[in-house]
Amino acid sequence: IIASDNFIAYRTSFALYTIIAGYPWFLDWGRDTLISFEGILLMPKRFKEAREVLLTCIRDTKYGLVPNGYSGYDNRPLYNSADASLLLFEQVKKYLQYTNDYEFVKERMYKTLIKIIEAYISGIDVDGNNIHLDSDYLLSSGTPNIQNTWMDAKVGDYVVTPRNGKTVEINSLWYNALRIMANLTKLYNDEDLSNKYKEYAKKCKENFNKEFYNKKKKSLYDVLGDDKIRPNQLFSLSLSYQVLNPAGKNAKEILKTVTNELYTKHGLRTLNRKDKQYIATYEGDSYRRDISYHQGITWPWLFGLYNDAYKNVIANTKEGKVKGELQKQYDLFVKNLRVTAKTMMYKEGCILSIAELYDSKPPYLPKGAFSQAWSVAEIFRIILDSKTEEEEGK
Repeated sequence: IIASDNFIAYRTSFALYTIIAGYPWFLDWGRDTLISFEGILLMPKRFKEAREVLLTCIRDTKYGLVPNGYSGYDNRPLYNSADASLLLFEQVKKYLQYTNDYEFVKERMYKTLIKIIEAYISGIDVDGNNIHLDSDYLLSSGTPNIQNTWMDAKVGDYVVTPRNGKTVEINSLWYNALRIMANLTKLYNDEDLSNKYKEYAKKCKENFNKEFYNKKKKSLYDVLGDDKIRPNQLFSLSLSYQVLNPAGKNAKEILKTVTNELYTKHGLRTLNRKDKQYIATYEGDSYRRDISYHQGITWPWLFGLYNDAYKNVIANTKEGKVKGELQKQYDLFVKNLRVTAKTMMYKEGCILSIAELYDSKPPYLPKGAFSQAWSVAEIFRIILDSKTEEEEGK
């Protein structure tokens, strides 16, 4: 909790709280803020700050896009993100689960949430985002020269991880946002919109399951047409509304593939080791570091996706033997994480915090920003949540 305190900051120009993405060189970023939101603000019951952070996120919403950040030079909002706006819906739902503060959401958030959904349906072509809904009800975004997902490394004109098209996490988040809004619009008596969003969600899910599963690799395509094994596929199983059936065979196969190919004790690799573009260490000049950033380097925050995917699959598994084995594997994951977290926070890198990155081979050195919000938030969330479950069980 002390570690998470360090990321909560007050933006005097907004007169609102925000979350700093990391130290020493990051400001507040929309994507990072929303991924860190539950661990930094909701679990410690900082509900006043949580409300203000949500208002910070939507303050400069434009074209249906939540700013992914603000320029460090002139403070202008930056709209280079297709996922930040969609991440907002998951955190609004989490906020409601913790607070039941439906009045705040209705009065301060609801109209903006509808504008975002309608903008994504209509299409958004600004700052190269090129977001549009295809005839199969799946979202496509980006261009070969623009990075608008979290894997956004770019060196000059060289795009390190070109992920334009139909990406697995954008469409997982899209389905989740539609389901959340179908419920909210019904609650707030917008029956026509509720029915519309239910229909869009239904068609999105049908086509996602038809198009994204890669039978050969027993995983999901990272982008349709790109069969690289990356952790982004876990979004399909980790959100409040899973676009992939967590009770199905595919879900268990995906978990196994991710565990075998991407799991390390400090987080998940961003690319599997067998890929010819895989890089295990984050080192060298800025060019060498940038080209390795999402090409195999380990990110601790991805454990949050892994944790939630595992829990959803276990909760929806009916076969006793399989469920028991999954539970054993999950319990071992949490046990190991508790041990490793102490090492990460007290013996490696920055004392009382967790780094942005780790090398993906021994000695697994911490790299990047020495103190990162979503690293702390997600590991804190997993450990605190598992301890709460243990206490409830006793």
